[in-house]
Amino acid sequence: MAVIDERMAAEIEGDFVVFLIGMRINRIWKPAKWLPVMMAMPRMLNELERAPREETGFLGHTGMFGTIVQYWRSFEHLERYARSPEAAHWPAWVDFNRRMKGSRGDVGIWHETFLVKAGQYEAVYSGMPRQGLGRAGDLVPATGNREDARKRLSA
Repeated sequence: MAVIDERMAAEIEGDFVVFLIGMRINRIWKPAKWLPVMMAMPRMLNELERAPREETGFLGHTGMFGTIVQYWRSFEHLERYARSPEAAHWPAWVDFNRRMKGSRGDVGIWHETFLVKAGQYEAVYSGMPRQGLGRAGDLVPATGNREDARKRLSA
């Protein structure tokens, strides 16, 4: 990814969802429990990256292994993907629950969902390639009413 040599701010039209998801290996000596979890996420992200945004509502992601930040157009889009038997997530979730029966402490998974109202966020990037919300939305120069965090929040 090309580095952008100026200060940029992220903009995204309308409301959106920030979804954090992660895993924690609690018992390293049990790879049969945690390796399938680790291998499933790249498949899901590849599936989402290949699909048209208009259909899935998936706007992009950042990070890998440990914690991943995902951006979605709406909670309904996120939920539709998570519960779709045809998508990669649902079979992986069913398999995870089957394998964890009686041994939930071997590997931990977690997620947090944040509903973000239009204009109720700010983001700035300096000397960075497109990153985070700047990949999911648009990048604009961080000047004028985007010069500092307070101005970006009230812009």
